Amino acid sequence: MQKKTDKFLDKIVKKDYNNELEKILEKKAFDENTKSLLLSILYKIEMAYKDYEKVKPNVEEKEEFMENILDSIKNNCDTIKVIKLNSKESEMLGNKTFLVEKNRKRIICYPIERKLLYCIAKIDKKEKIIKDHYFVIDKTLTDLINVGDNINMVEPMRDFNGYSWTTIPREIESMYHNLVYQNIRILVGHQFLKDWIKNSEYIIDYMESFQTKLKKQYGENLQKKYMESLNKISVLLAIRYNPKLKSKLQKEKKQIETKLRKIGNNEEFIKEITKEKRELTKEIKQMDETLNNKELLQQEYEKRNEFLPLEEKIFSSRILSQMMAKEREEKIEKIEKLNVWLNPQKFVSLKKELQQKYYYLKLLDLENIEDEIIDTILTLQKIFLLCYQTKIKQVDTKQELLKLIYEFRYYCLLPFNTRGAIYQIQEIKKPIEQVERLLINKAHELKMIDSFSKQEEIDYQILRNIFNVRVINLENLYIKILKEKNNYYIQLFDEEVFEEKIRMESLDDIDKKDWLVKWNKKIKIFN
Repeated sequence: MQKKTDKFLDKIVKKDYNNELEKILEKKAFDENTKSLLLSILYKIEMAYKDYEKVKPNVEEKEEFMENILDSIKNNCDTIKVIKLNSKESEMLGNKTFLVEKNRKRIICYPIERKLLYCIAKIDKKEKIIKDHYFVIDKTLTDLINVGDNINMVEPMRDFNGYSWTTIPREIESMYHNLVYQNIRILVGHQFLKDWIKNSEYIIDYMESFQTKLKKQYGENLQKKYMESLNKISVLLAIRYNPKLKSKLQKEKKQIETKLRKIGNNEEFIKEITKEKRELTKEIKQMDETLNNKELLQQEYEKRNEFLPLEEKIFSSRILSQMMAKEREEKIEKIEKLNVWLNPQKFVSLKKELQQKYYYLKLLDLENIEDEIIDTILTLQKIFLLCYQTKIKQVDTKQELLKLIYEFRYYCLLPFNTRGAIYQIQEIKKPIEQVERLLINKAHELKMIDSFSKQEEIDYQILRNIFNVRVINLENLYIKILKEKNNYYIQLFDEEVFEEKIRMESLDDIDKKDWLVKWNKKIKIFN
């Protein structure tokens, strides 16, 4: 992380990121096509970032964003292999467009800039950002946040070209992951999320901090509802889109089902635990004898190596003794855990804990996972929108409110799925409308926007359109109210770039004397 003085100097002296990348590439054995692709990615982000941070408030500064890319290339990418479509080399990708091998620090990718940038983001991610005791969620929510952040990193280059803002849903790796990630970013801020993802001190429980932050900002009731839906959607998305993680969850589900069945018969359960303890104690005794007898240790060394492949063979009896000492500790820990189960006072709480773990794993049995995903994401959006209302009520300056207007416009235009953007989804029209009304009323209170008519409802019907217009700079947004025959239309535009003319049936019955502005006249929306 850069110091504040460094960041200040960065703003005075413009950085040459291409030059920085060239220095990194000098030490890499990448071919010219790969180097050219990487330079093009950096150039396009630099051109687009000003519009990106205008459209989407509360993002990291360009300097930090670019440094993250450069650091990932420098530290995590020993090999980047760009392969041609339909070439022999493309067979190694199968039906995928890229392959990321973190253990080998290798990326294999088609020559598609946004895919290569996604890989650079992906190879930088930690396998675990949530502590183990958040069972199931430690894996599924880590996956959701990491995938969402990878998509987020591609966005400046993908959706901005230096003069316009266009989102093509099919170019987003997963609209569901992206939407849920953006929900989290908006609720707790990009800095908290980045610290969480980059966390190098595993001692910090960011999951607990996240829940505390939600509770403090939006209240305990909304925090609990939000976490329940967030945890559920993380499991559902893992089941639907991550086959490896799904397989792990299925194994864990079987293990817990077995335990729950055994617990159902107390007498049998206690017998099994007692038997397992005896076997572990016997194994520990045998290990102690082996570790304290050179001849027995040599026999164990030869026995283990006999069936191991060359790359996995144990190099010496000294290394074997270290391995066995570790195995011994693991067995002792297992006995301690079994002792807890034999404690009547702990038994009930442990049984309850197993049942809680099983709650999410039961989702694996769902027949129609896609419908459940949609229902859960819709529920999550309704809770998110209630949280956003709380956020609006806490704002009391024009500058803060303008950021929220930009932020909510960005949210409304996020792709939901193939059905359309958020603002087009019928099931959440009402809560979206409630937020729009709050923002517009607040803007009137703070005198950011003048009234168009004497009727509050008419103002809302006109101004709600600012939340689904892709003009980059809302402060430069103008509106024109048109009357053609007996029909009313509005037209939004930024300088001379016109948006489509919108028919406004809700204005048909308004009395002429109720208008506070002239028709067919260009009117600036924000003061």
